[in-house]
Amino acid sequence: MDRMDRLAARIDGIEGRMIAHRRTLERLLDLSPESVRAEMLRWLEDREVMLDGQEDPGVVPGPEAALELALSDEMRLLHDHLASAARR
Repeated sequence: MDRMDRLAARIDGIEGRMIAHRRTLERLLDLSPESVRAEMLRWLEDREVMLDGQEDPGVVPGPEAALELALSDEMRLLHDHLASAARR
């Protein structure tokens, strides 16, 4: 296995773990009391959008923003899960 194959396998492994953690967290939230879910929803609403100070939506972020963008995206996914559960 060459270096790129090992890197791809490692990235796939990390992504798989991340998905497992998200599913576990979603299940824990589903089992939580309504007050906890509502508080978590409020908390996520404050964190789902990356505050990068850029007003221009056409600006393409550089590679240094990858971690922050991924974090923001994950917060949005959890927020969307909680919001859809609240509507059920």
